[in-house]
Amino acid sequence: MEDYLPRVEVRVIDDEKGKGLFALRKFNPGDVIFEERPLVCAQFLWNQAYGYLACDYCMRPLETAEENVRRLTGIPDLHLPYPECCNTKKDDYIECSYCEVSYCNVHCREQAWEQYHQVLCTSSYLGNTQHPLDQLQNAWREMHYPPETASIMLIARMIATVKQAKDKAGAAHLFSQFCHKTRNGDIAHKLLGRHFQNQIEHLRQLMIKGLQDEDLLQWFTIDGFRSLIALVGTNGQGIGTSAFGVWVKNCDALDLAQDEKEKLNSFIHDLYKKIENETGPFLNNEGSGLYPLQSACNHSCVPNAEATFPYNNFTLVMEAIKEILPGEEIIVCYLDECHRNRSRHSRIKLLRENYLFTCACLKCESQIPDADTTSESDGDQ
Repeated sequence: MEDYLPRVEVRVIDDEKGKGLFALRKFNPGDVIFEERPLVCAQFLWNQAYGYLACDYCMRPLETAEENVRRLTGIPDLHLPYPECCNTKKDDYIECSYCEVSYCNVHCREQAWEQYHQVLCTSSYLGNTQHPLDQLQNAWREMHYPPETASIMLIARMIATVKQAKDKAGAAHLFSQFCHKTRNGDIAHKLLGRHFQNQIEHLRQLMIKGLQDEDLLQWFTIDGFRSLIALVGTNGQGIGTSAFGVWVKNCDALDLAQDEKEKLNSFIHDLYKKIENETGPFLNNEGSGLYPLQSACNHSCVPNAEATFPYNNFTLVMEAIKEILPGEEIIVCYLDECHRNRSRHSRIKLLRENYLFTCACLKCESQIPDADTTSESDGDQ
């Protein structure tokens, strides 16, 4: 009976912190707190340009594990053992009937078409020049080199979702829950830095050219467009999917003799080294999405929960990593693994730039006496 009861609720904390997500029952480490799909998501444009093939709707990989690792290692004749550990189903793949956008199955194509793709399908453009949305994506790539932390296509899909909705006001309201913070009326997100001002105006003009709508004129004003950029910058949750990662996970579950297991583990370890040497850290099909419940979770450098993507698509599963009692706030770490162990000064700098607040968690408070400097290893010199 307990599983049918509400597990969490969003509460307003105060004017400074805004809202937070709170547990309504006890969670033990490893428990699923909630699952949710994004209102919109999009693959990072540089990942797309570099051949990281993913479903345009749910971000499920469109490569086999073998194709994935061949590209990442640069070894075209590499073969993976245990092909049954690859979950890729290429027979289900399908493209948009009008453009070259690819999906992992018919359902994803239908969902995208019903939600936003009718507006974004570039085949409908009759001009003699490049489609404004293609120009928009090219402009974003020129401005934001990898590693990307947001995507202009999140904004495009937000706009298209509202344009296609029968209840436009209701659809627009869904996105109003993703708040961006302002300081004295000025949005201070790093994506809106001084050196981006001319670029932002160029992006806005391309967005107007491709998507302007009478019911969303406020989103196309200078301030409105800046607000949208701040919204996706502060609320976008990273998504990573990988055919090779799934293959590795399934290999770990194989019932093998000890010597075979050791041989396989050595083979996988060697593959990761080859990928690191050839591709660096860009292992996954990466992108970002807007998740209502996840976005309600506040930050701590000592979190009690973390977002995972066990289905290898855009479905987010929030798991407890510590015991969480009823009434306790569910807190996550906004920093990725390589940044979590940096100095207090570096963590606060990153959080101010990306999320517009100064962290006052127990870890940061305990490290206040530490020198207010950044070591060379922190990468902020």
